[in-house]
This record gives sequence, C-alpha cells and structure tokens, in this order.
Amino acid sequence: MPDEGSGRGYAVAPEELNALVKTLGEVADAIGELLASAERLGERPPQLGTSPFALVLADRLRATAGEAGLTGELGAAETRLRDYHRSLVSVLTGYVDLDQAVSSTLDTASTVLDTATGVAGKLLR
Repeated sequence: MPDEGSGRGYAVAPEELNALVKTLGEVADAIGELLASAERLGERPPQLGTSPFALVLADRLRATAGEAGLTGELGAAETRLRDYHRSLVSVLTGYVDLDQAVSSTLDTASTVLDTATGVAGKLLR
C-alpha cells in the first residue's frame, strides 16, 4: 500500500498481511470442507428409480459430482489456493525475518556510530 506519510514508495504492514494470509487459509479450509461434501455426494448413487432413463440420469449426476465435475474443480481450486497460501506465508516470513535482521544491524551500526562519536569528541577536547 502506498506510504502516504512520507510520500515515497510503499509501506509494508506485516500485521495486516498476516491477517489476510490467515483469512486465505480459512478460505482454503472451507473449500476443503466443500470438497469432502462433494466427494460424499459423488459416492452416493442418487435415488431416482430403476428405469433406464433414471439409471442414465443417476450416472450423469454422479459423474458431474465426481472427479470430472464438481469434486475435480474443487480439488484443483483447493490445491492452487493452498499452494498460493504456502507461498505467501513463506514470503511474509522471509520479509519479517529480513526486516528484523536489517533493523538489528541498523541499531548496532547506530550504537557503534554513537560510541565512535563520543570517543572522537573526548579525544578532540
């Protein structure tokens, strides 16, 4: 998101990104539940009767709910969403770790600079 405070570049808000990544994980879990429901639906033969037409229709309904239909689509969506979620978690974790390392390095550099400035000031008096 644009950094409106400084007017330059972008500001990253890891807390907000964590919340979004968590929500994405919850959506993936919900799709997983839908997938399980669709699989159960595809396993159960519809109770449409024993006429030839009813048997053909029942087979078509099972196929539509099965791997070639709803179950397949939901499975693919869940896989893609979970892969994307894992990637986001990895990138966000790497960003936070790098940000902490840079912050620590800058704090150390600031301390060293303050100490050097203090020593130099004493030597010049």
